[in-house]
Amino acid sequence: MSETKTPPDAARARRFAGWAQVHGADLDPADMDVVTGLVQVTGLVQGIYSGISERHDLTPQQARLLCVLLDGPKGMAELAQCFGVEKAALTGLMDRAEKRGLAERSPVPGDRRAVRVTLTEPGRRAATAFHAEVGKALDDLVGQLSAADREHFRAVLAGIVARCRTSPSSS
Repeated sequence: MSETKTPPDAARARRFAGWAQVHGADLDPADMDVVTGLVQVTGLVQGIYSGISERHDLTPQQARLLCVLLDGPKGMAELAQCFGVEKAALTGLMDRAEKRGLAERSPVPGDRRAVRVTLTEPGRRAATAFHAEVGKALDDLVGQLSAADREHFRAVLAGIVARCRTSPSSS
């Protein structure tokens, strides 16, 4: 008796279906406007991010902190700006990351009030593994696009991000 395997497209559709249960999920994708489409994609990406965070025993915020720190040490003020919160609000997140041995705070030489945040080796391994899995899942999300559509999508996203970074009204 031969074993029936689920086609990769069907498995991918099932995996993403649970993440698509957000505003407009009952609409025919062909009838979706741009805003609803963005909300749908945001829901998909957040679902992927949250699910993978959970598998790595991280909260989405911890995972984000670790990934931000993959680029190198950051000051608490820089991290607070990155997260869009006050420095005091970041303290709890850092307390938990330090308690788990994922990151550490250290004083900045020459500035007794400044603190520098660095990944520990276990934090670097966790961040790298999380980042790789998210990258693979997001690549699967757009995997059905043709090379031309993928490049067009990349260019449109790059344009949106660039405008938001330079526009004073983007906050």
